[in-house]
Parts: sequence; structure tokens; C-alpha cells
Amino acid sequence: MLTLLIALIAATIAAPFMLRIIGRPAFGILALVPLGGFIWMVSLFNGGVFRNGGEIIATFEWMPSTHMNLEFRLDALSGLFSLIILGVGALVLFYCWGYFDSNPIRLAKFAAELTMFATVMYGLVISNNFLLMYVFWELTSVLSYLLVSYYGERASSRRAAIQALMITTFGGLAMLVGINLLGAQTGIWKLSEISQFADIEGTTGISVAIVLIMLGALTKSAQAPWHFWLPGAMAAPTPVSAYLHSAAMVKAGIYLVARLAPDLAAVTTWHLVVITTGGFTMLLGGWMALKQRDLKLILAYGTVSQLGFITAVIGIGSREATMAGLAITFGHSLFKAALFMVVGAIDHSTGTRDIRELSGLGRQEPIVAILAVISAASMAGIPPLFGFVAKEAALDAVLHEELLTGMPGKITLVVLVVGSILTMAYTLYFLWGAFAVKPNQETDERGRSVAVQEMHGIGPIMWLSPSVLTACTIMFGLFPRWLSDAFNDYLDVRFPRVERHDLELWHGITVPLVLTVVIIAAGAVMFWQRDLVKRAQLEKPALGDADVIWDNILSTLRTLSLRLTASTQRGSLTINLAVIFATLMLVPLAYLILGASNSIRMILWDNAWQGVVVTIMVGMAVFATMQRNRLSGVVMVGVTGYGMAMLFALHGAPDLALTQALVETIVMVVFMLVLRKMPTETEPRNEDNRLRAWLSIGTGVSVTVVAMTAMSARVAEPISKHMPELAYEIGHGRNAVNVLLVDLRAADTFGETMVLVIAATGVASLIFGTGKFGRASRRPTLSTTRPRWLAHGVPSETEQNRNIMVDIATRILFPSMMLLSMYFFFSGHNAPGGGFAGGLVAALAFTLRYLAGGRHEIEEALPIDPAKILGAGMLITCLAFVFPMFFGYPPLMSDYVSLELPLIGEFDVPSALVFDAGVYIIVIGLIMHILPTMGAYLDREDEARKDRARDRAKELQEKNARRRAKQARMRLERLSERLATATSGSTAVEAENRTSASESPERSE
Repeated sequence: MLTLLIALIAATIAAPFMLRIIGRPAFGILALVPLGGFIWMVSLFNGGVFRNGGEIIATFEWMPSTHMNLEFRLDALSGLFSLIILGVGALVLFYCWGYFDSNPIRLAKFAAELTMFATVMYGLVISNNFLLMYVFWELTSVLSYLLVSYYGERASSRRAAIQALMITTFGGLAMLVGINLLGAQTGIWKLSEISQFADIEGTTGISVAIVLIMLGALTKSAQAPWHFWLPGAMAAPTPVSAYLHSAAMVKAGIYLVARLAPDLAAVTTWHLVVITTGGFTMLLGGWMALKQRDLKLILAYGTVSQLGFITAVIGIGSREATMAGLAITFGHSLFKAALFMVVGAIDHSTGTRDIRELSGLGRQEPIVAILAVISAASMAGIPPLFGFVAKEAALDAVLHEELLTGMPGKITLVVLVVGSILTMAYTLYFLWGAFAVKPNQETDERGRSVAVQEMHGIGPIMWLSPSVLTACTIMFGLFPRWLSDAFNDYLDVRFPRVERHDLELWHGITVPLVLTVVIIAAGAVMFWQRDLVKRAQLEKPALGDADVIWDNILSTLRTLSLRLTASTQRGSLTINLAVIFATLMLVPLAYLILGASNSIRMILWDNAWQGVVVTIMVGMAVFATMQRNRLSGVVMVGVTGYGMAMLFALHGAPDLALTQALVETIVMVVFMLVLRKMPTETEPRNEDNRLRAWLSIGTGVSVTVVAMTAMSARVAEPISKHMPELAYEIGHGRNAVNVLLVDLRAADTFGETMVLVIAATGVASLIFGTGKFGRASRRPTLSTTRPRWLAHGVPSETEQNRNIMVDIATRILFPSMMLLSMYFFFSGHNAPGGGFAGGLVAALAFTLRYLAGGRHEIEEALPIDPAKILGAGMLITCLAFVFPMFFGYPPLMSDYVSLELPLIGEFDVPSALVFDAGVYIIVIGLIMHILPTMGAYLDREDEARKDRARDRAKELQEKNARRRAKQARMRLERLSERLATATSGSTAVEAENRTSASESPERSE
């Protein structure tokens, strides 16, 4: 059983590589895995493994307190559904070889997803634990989403995939609530335990649990009013429709109904939900199928109708009804998967599925037409095919069912007969639409439409798989005892006191046979008068279009969510914090006032120094609210943090005091890095401060009262008294706090380290935006210039003005602080310290280097990309988490080694030190991530801003100089023109004087 599951998982992993290397023939190789599983499953039935209650069980303990053990059980019912999953899965995988023409990259993913779907469906039916089954249940929904969205570039595919995922996931979540409610009410957490619970009918809340569980089953099996996701899912490639949406995934709900019906049928709610929903779905799907023009949609609505038929019959819960329901389930898987493959071949060769564009296809492809006619005849219940055997068994079971005495039985029989008439009608409609010659179309002399004339031939790879299914339909129709014996292997165990019946092709002239004749005749007449039926079909559905209703529901929920978000999240940090603190103030106090009160015992302090520290903290908190200078406010708030560290020390908690002091120091440094880029003064106080003051006072009073009440309410001895002893005995450490963090409760620390890494990455992403916030790691190199006291040898303009005393102090303190951090790291298991405290000290040492030398100094001090430091820390903690599991121990299990060194003596080295090392590295990586983010990046921005300002000033100076030079040139040119004009004027006067002198010599004389 588990070997087959592992083989399917291995095939899933290998599928994408095989598709990329071998190409489409890899589908044929992949099909061998489920085919081998199918043959093995057949051998189990033939070998009588499942007779007399035989089963294969495998159990692995995992979180038994939460009922999450990995429990697998392969009995006769699981084996029957495994035959469908594995057999049809193998044929569909082989069919993919011929269906896909090319081998794009996404086809490799498709092969893996399709193979994985077979894996999780097999895991679903062999799961004995309800919660484990739910995991596989939801995986089928996810894989269905991935497979339906194969053509992701099409909006229709994306919409259909999301719709199917949302509906089936909604049903799955409801089923999860029902499973937990059932377990809480009855203690039943295994599928095999339901039959052992005698008083299930009278259990409180069982009706609600059943309705919720059935909601998951009915949504998965596309029962009304959640049926519309299945026709929408026809946007997927045809192999997906043939496997998921006709033979496998939709049968998950049928499997659950079949598993639960014999035991839960005694509950009144069961029949009311299951039979009513199934009957209505059968009628609705059959009627909708007659309106479609797409061959896949005709089959899709036919599938909806058939699933309703199966649900109504198998949900009755008796032996005869279960036998008939299983027969219909197998028959439906055989003929509907074959018909979908035929439609895929038609679409592949003609390029269309529209019945208005198909004519004469039966003459063009007689083999495919014969396969379709036989499978469709089985769907309609025509003898001697297996569909007829299954339908006659269903009619006979309902006709003589003791659980449906009186009117319920008669109504159910009428619904099944009418639904079967619709099935006959849409079967003929499908065959006519796909293969008939239609005189009202543009055809050639042979009655072939344009699409049929231009089609290419359908190869044997595409009709071989439907041929196998069609042959099984004929074989099981003629010899139904082969399946009947397998069904009875299950029924003999579930109904040991009920007389055994077998499936038979011929029972004589009986009422079910007469009803079958009526069904065939009425369905044929209905198809013959399809024009009259078309007039009765409204353009808009009488009960509304479920698809449109779904869209309206989503639109309404989207609008409500937007309005709710707009009313609560207004973009104001002040309002958001006010809502949070008001809730914190009112809700606990209201509970204390309305609930049971406890006497409050309060001791002000153990000694007077605690009162002094508290007075200082309160004074600093009050003065901080009165400060307009941001830096002063931060310092005062920091004093309250250091006061808290002092309180921890006075209470005898040096570890907490040390951690609090280090964290407070780091926080103040971060505040400084941010505040240096903000205005020095805050905005003037306004009237809102009065409200904020009252809110803060109310919150403080509420928290204090709740804390005192909680401490006073303790009635049992606290477990903390035993922690030091447990820490020494289990963790081999005398520091109970550190042993708790890295050993006894290491899972909490592991989660917190992940939060730290995510927070560091998130902060960097917010500040850097779309830019890169990593830097290339490099080896440290010798500087060609001699630095003064620090590593960086080429100081910038700003760094040249730094204080040499700060450089000297940093150079002296940095090695000491790093040595102190290592001391805290190694001594933390037995003395105050640990990986977190040591990492904080080291982080402060690097922060000091940054404050002294700037961003270039921090890059020289630790020339490694902070992201790689964080990644290394995560890797170490993850290895410490997983490594014990390889030796059969729980995660994070620790051990120790005793060593002895000269002059030191004997000491213990716990394996938790590795986990603590990961914490140490993560803390350093966090600070090294923050310093480049809030420090170096802002420094670079400041330098770039100054460079841009200098460039603009230089450009402005150059522009002014050019403008002044141009103005000077223009003034010179104007002056030259005036001089030239003046010079030319004086020359003219002189010339005139000379002329006058020559004309009158006497005058000149």
C-alpha cells in the first residue's frame, strides 16, 4: 500500500524531467506506475485479501494528542475506488501522449501535476484518519486549480480555476469544522471508528457535524447549488476533464458518502440533505445539458446529473442501494471518461467542439463514432451494457427500499425515472451533435462540414484509451458478476446480516425493466421533439444563473470588504493605534466586570529600591509626553526600558535584565538612525493630546488591573518552580532561562528566529522599495593608505571630521565586546547569557564601529552580505531542528557530551549549542541588515542628495556665469556700435568741410 504511494510520489518527482528529456512519450512511461498499481489492486481482489473484512493497515504516530497520526487503511471500499483512480489514471496519462502536439515547458509541470493528482487521490481513499484525509482532500482542490489553469493566458481558464478552487475549498473548510465537531462530540477521529459508535443518532450536535461534512462532499461532487464550477472547469485540457472531472476528483465526495452512509443513514438529517440534493442535481444537470452547444459542456452537465444520481442512490445507506451506487460509480467512470476522450480527439482533429460546426463526422471517423455510441448507450442505460445493469439495480433498490417507505420512496423513484429520461435525451443529443449529418449546414456531397473536411486523422494513441474503457463497459455488462463479487467483499462486512445479492444482466420481466423501456422511449421522444423542448427552455434559468449569482456574491463581498477596510483602516496610524488600545482597554475590563471576580492581592515592592526605580520610570514616561525635542523624548523612553532591566535584576532575573538592557540599547541606536533624518522638533501640541492622554491612562489602568487579577487568580502551584530542576536534568544546564529557549521550548525560539528574518527582510524592502538591498560579499583586502584607528583607510569628506577619541575608544572596545559576546554565548547554558544575548553584544560592537566610522567602516568590519548571514543562521537552526529526526527522535531533541580539559576540568557540551549558534548568527545578521538599511542607505541617499545639490549649484553658477558673459558681450557690442556710429558721424563732417573748402577757395582762405 505505502510502496505504491511512494512509487506514485517518485513518478511525480520524475515527471517534469522525463518530459523535458524524452518528450511526450514520457506520458506512456509514467502511465506504467498507476497501471502497475491497478494490476496489484486487481490481484488483491482476486486473491481474496479483502474477503471477511481483510484490510491492510499502516500507522505512524505523529502528534497523537491532536489526532494527527498518519494512519492508512486499505479495505475493500478503498480498493474499489483505487481501481478507478489508478486504472483511469493510467489510461489518461497514455492518452496525453497523443493529445498534446508539442512539448512546451508548462507541459512538464502539467505531467507532474496530473501524476501528483493520482497520488493524492490514492492517498485520500486509503486515509483512515479524518484529518489526514482532509489534507489530501484539499490537495486535490489545489491540484485541480493548477490543472484547470493550464492555459493561463486565457481569462476563461483563470476564472474557471479560481472559481473551482474557491468553491471546493469553501466546502473543505466547512468539512474541517464538521470533522472537529464530530470528533469533539463523539471522540471519532477515524473513518473505521464510525461503525463502532453505537449512539451516533442521539449524540448532541451530530446533525450539524453531518451537514458540515456533507457540505464538503457535495461541493467536491458538484451538487447543486455548487454545481456550476464543474462546467466552468471544462476550460481545462480534455485529459483533465476525463480524469478529474468525470472519474476521479468528483468521486471524492461520492467516496465519502459511500463510506459514511451505512452508519449515518440513521440520522434524520442525512437523508434530508443527501437524497434531496442528489435528486435535484440530477434533474437540473440533465435539463441544462439539453441547452448546450459545446460537446464538452453537454458531457459536463451530464456529469453533474450523473453525480446527483449516484449521490441520491448511494446516500440511502442500505446494502442494495450501496451496491447500485457503486455500480453506477464504476459505470460512470468507464463511459464518461471514454466520452471525454472522444470529445478531446474531435477537438484535437477538427479544432472545434461546437455542434453547429460539426456534420458528417461519423462517416469520416467510424471507429471513434462506434466507441462514442457504445459508451453513450451505456450512459443512457441501454442493454446489454454495464450502464443498464447499474441503472436497473438502482431502480430496483429504490423500489424496494425499506428506509424510504411511503412518499419519500415514491418521490425518489419518480425523480430517478425523470432524470434518466433526461439522460436518454441528452445522450441522443450528444451523439447527434457530434456525428450526425446536419442538412442545414454548409456541407459537401458526403454531408461533411468545413471543419470535418479540413480535419486531420485521429491516430491510434488517441482512441486506444477510450477503446479499453468501452471494452470494459461491454465486458462488465455481459459479465457483471466480476464486479459484483468485488462489491460484496465490502458489503459483506458492512451489512453482515443482510442477504447477499449480485448484479445480473437479466432478472426477467420486472418493474425496473418496464421502467427502463419507458425511460428509453420517453427520452427518444424528447430528443425527437427537441424543438418543442427548446421552446420550454427559458433564456434565463428559472432559479437564476448560478454562475451569475456567484459573481454577484463575490462582488458584494468585495464591496463590503472595501467599505469595512475604508472605515477601519483610514491610513492614519493614530486612529489605528487608538482602536487597538481602546479595544485592549475595554474588552478585558468588561469581561472582569461582567465575569466572576477574584480577590486581588497586591504587594507594592519587595524592597524600597524597586519603588525608586518605578518612580523614575513613571517620571520619565510623563516627561517624555511633554517633550517637543524628538531626541530627548527617545532618551526618556529609553530610561524607562533601562528601568525595566533594573526591575528584572532586583527580582533576581539577571538573564532578563541583560537581554532587556541590550535590546533597549539596540532600539535606541535604531531610533537615532531614523531620527537624524527627521525634524528636531515635533509639531505643536493640539487638542487631540488630551484624548490621547486619557486613552493612555485608561490602557495603563486596564493592563494593570488585568495583570493583578491574573496573578491573584492562580490556584495551582506554578510549573516554573520545577523549571530549574528540569533544565538541569534534561538540558544539563543551570541557566533555566537559556535551557528553556534552546531546548525545552526551542520550537518557540525557532519560530521567533524566522519572524526576525522575515521582519529584517520586510523592513529592508519597505525602505529600499524596488531597489536591491543586498551587497556583494568580498574578502577583506589590505588598504594602501594607513588608517588612523579603524579599518577603513579612505575617509570620506564627512568621516575626515570624526573625533579621534571616538576612534580610539571603538578600537579598544570592539575586541573586548566581541570577546564578551563569545563569553555570553558559551556560558549561557549555565550562567546569564546565551546566543541571543551574545548576538546582541556583538551587534552593538558592530554598531559602535558604524557610529565611529560610517558606512564604509561597517563594510570593512564585516564584508559579508547581511542576507547571507541571515541565511546561514536560518540554515543552522533548521539543521538543528531536523537533524534529530534522522535518528528517530523528535525535532529539536538535544543531547550532551561530557569533556575534560586540563586546567578547566570536566564540563558538558550540549547539542543545543548548535541551535544557539544559529540564533547568535541571526541576531548579528539582523543588526547588519538594519545598519545598511537605516544607516548606510540613508547615508548614501544623503550623500547623493548633497551631490545633486552641489551639481545643481555648480550648474547654476555656470549658467549665471554664462548669462553674465553673454550680457557683457552684448553690452560691448552695443558700445562698439555706438562708437562706430559716432566715428562715422565725425568723418562725414570732416568730408563735408573739405568739400565746402574746395568749392570756395576764398572762403576757405
